Amino acid sequence: MGTRRNFIKKTTAGTAALTMGGLVLPKMGYTNILGSNDRINCAVIGVRSRAKAHVKAISAFPNARVLYNCDVDDLIIEEHNAWCQKNIGYVPKVEKDFRKILEDKDVDAVFIATPEHWHAPMAIMAMQAGKHVYVEKPCSHNAHENTLLVAAQKKYNKKVQMGNQQRSAKTSQLAVKEIKEGIIGDVYKGEAYYSNNRGSIGKGNLIDVPKTLDWDLWQGPAPRTAYKDNVHPYNWHWFRTWGTGEIHNNGTHEIDICRWALGVDLPQTVTSFGGKYTYDDDWEFVDNQQVTYGFKGDKFITWTGHSRGVMKPERPGRGITIYGSKGSIELSRNFYKLYDLAGNPIKLEFERTASATTNTQGIGGLDVDHVGNFFDAIREDKAMHAPIADASISTMLCHLGNMAQDVGHTLKIDTNTGKVLNSEAAMKNWAREYEKGWEPKL
Repeated sequence: MGTRRNFIKKTTAGTAALTMGGLVLPKMGYTNILGSNDRINCAVIGVRSRAKAHVKAISAFPNARVLYNCDVDDLIIEEHNAWCQKNIGYVPKVEKDFRKILEDKDVDAVFIATPEHWHAPMAIMAMQAGKHVYVEKPCSHNAHENTLLVAAQKKYNKKVQMGNQQRSAKTSQLAVKEIKEGIIGDVYKGEAYYSNNRGSIGKGNLIDVPKTLDWDLWQGPAPRTAYKDNVHPYNWHWFRTWGTGEIHNNGTHEIDICRWALGVDLPQTVTSFGGKYTYDDDWEFVDNQQVTYGFKGDKFITWTGHSRGVMKPERPGRGITIYGSKGSIELSRNFYKLYDLAGNPIKLEFERTASATTNTQGIGGLDVDHVGNFFDAIREDKAMHAPIADASISTMLCHLGNMAQDVGHTLKIDTNTGKVLNSEAAMKNWAREYEKGWEPKL
C-alpha cells in the first residue's frame, strides 16, 4: 500500500457546524490536518436521492472528497451536478460507467446508492479493484448474495459498511448499553414498524428507452427486460427483478436495531402475514405486512409494514419499541425514551442533530457519524458500527420475511446459515438468475 493509504491520524469532532438542507450537521476535523496526498477520495454511484446524504456526509470531513459522481442517467447527473455546486461548492468528475471508476487508483472508497439489484455485485467488484465500500441497505438482492458479499470482504480484506446509520446514533448506542446492563430487566420483544401512504404505480407501458439513460448498464446483473414507463427512477423498488419490497427498503433499519437491542442473530422461525390490498397495479410485493421472528431464549421481533395506508392510531412514520420485564424503550433515529411497566416516562435523550425519517434522502447527523466511523475504520482500523458480516444478518432477516410471505407458512431456519429447513419452495428464492456474463464472482 502506498503512503497515501497509510491513514493513521485520529478523527475528532470539531466545534464548527455545517448547515445542509435545513439540518445542522457537525463539521468534522482532525487533530492533525493531513496532507492532500492523505485525503480519502470517494466515488458516489447512483446519485438521484439517497446519495445526496452520502455527499453531504463526506463533505463534512475536510480530508475526504467526492472525486466522482456516477449515474447511468444523464438527466440525473445534470441535476446532481447543479446540486453539488450549490451544496458542497464544487462539481466532482462525472462518469457514467462505474467500471471506469474502479480502474482509477486514486479512488479509495465507493459509496453505492444504486437500485438494490446492483448493491452486492457492485460492492464485490469494488473490493476486487482494491476499494473500500459503503453500501446502502439492503446489502443484497437475495440471500445468496449475502454469503458472497461476506466471503468477498474476508477474501479481499477491505472495509465494508452498510448504510444502516442508526447504528451510529449515540442515543441508540446508549440504549443498547443500558439494556445490556439491565435497565428494563430481561428483554424479550422488539417491535419495528414503518408507515407510509404510497400511491399507485399504475400499469407500465412499453416505451422507447430515453436517450439519456443507459438501460443496459442500469439492468447490469439482472435479466434483460423491455423498458416500461413506471420503473425508473424510483418504482423499481416494487418489482422483484430489481427491488426487494418495503421490508428491505425501510424495514431493514428498524429490524436491525431490534436485533441489536435484543442481542440476537438469525431466527429459529419466521412467519409472515399480509397482502396487496390497495391498488390494482404493477406492484409485485405485499403492500401491508406483519412478520414475526422467533429466536432462542423466547425472544421475538415483529415487523409491521404499512406501505399504503398510514397506521392508526396516529403514530410516527417509523419506530422501534424494546420490551423488557421491568419496562420498555422507544427508539428512533433522533431519540431514546425510557418507560416503566406502567408506561410512565422516566428518561428522554435526543440526538445532537436531527435526521430525516420518512423521505427518500434521509439526510441528517447520523449520516455524518456513520460515514465518519467508516473513515475511522479506513484510517485507523477502528471497529465499524455496521460491518458487513453483521449487517448482512439483518438483511437476511428481511429476505426470510419475504420468503415466508411467498410460501404462506412458518419457516424453520438453520441458525448457522439462515437457510430454510422445512420448505423447498422457499429455498427456490434463495438466489436469483443473472444476466449472462454479469454473475458475481469471487
